[in-house]
Amino acid sequence: MAEPVLERTFIYQEEHELPDPVDVSHLVTEDDTPVDNIFSERQMDLLIDSLYASWRGPADGRPFLAMANVALYFTPRQQPLVPDALISLDVETPADVWKKENRSYFIWEYGKPPDVVVEIVSNRKGQETGYKLTQYARLGIGFYVVFDPNRQLSNKLLHIYSLKGTRYQESKKTWFAEVGVGVTLWQGVYRDMEATWLRWQDEEGNLLLTGKERADLAEEQAKLAEEQAKLAEEQAKLAEERAKLAEEQAARLAAQLRALGIEPE
Repeated sequence: MAEPVLERTFIYQEEHELPDPVDVSHLVTEDDTPVDNIFSERQMDLLIDSLYASWRGPADGRPFLAMANVALYFTPRQQPLVPDALISLDVETPADVWKKENRSYFIWEYGKPPDVVVEIVSNRKGQETGYKLTQYARLGIGFYVVFDPNRQLSNKLLHIYSLKGTRYQESKKTWFAEVGVGVTLWQGVYRDMEATWLRWQDEEGNLLLTGKERADLAEEQAKLAEEQAKLAEEQAKLAEERAKLAEEQAARLAAQLRALGIEPE
């Protein structure tokens, strides 16, 4: 897959000349604020879990980084955005995550913005289709997904935006070819909660499974293989018994023929 070429305009490049190195000592990388509700916590976990459990990233072995609820800094002079989930291609998890410059997603450290960001709507205060929509587009993030599980913004559960130049256009396409992953809605149970969930999918529409789902599937396959082995063993025994019975019947018939003075062939 050819690496996508996107027209990207970054706020920090437009408005600020950054010193090298950038002083990040004053920036807030964690504020100990909990997520707003249980569903959002599970939804974020589901998105990150399934990526690392089942996705190998795009073609050609390119690495990726997935994060949830981590500050996205585009300049040290402005407050960060905090997407509920993000995917960034061609970058890796820093070796020392405790260093200040590695605790958040600093665009100037990674050298690029994320490729996909996801926001989960909890109320009408988040400005997911207002301020954040504009800012993510200006940062040059290729795809922006807004999941509105409680229909706070409209009757639509899912809004997908793709970057065209420096602006987003809402799209009906759920497959992000430039990234190598797509999204879908799934009704089911995750961590004991029945709901409609936002899930990642592959190009064929197959869900990217969580670690537990993969383990459960492997267990089911192992049980099925064991049952098939037992069935094959039973069938082999039955075939052996039938062969033995046929042999005994043939011997009795031969004895009867000999008793009549007929030599069986």
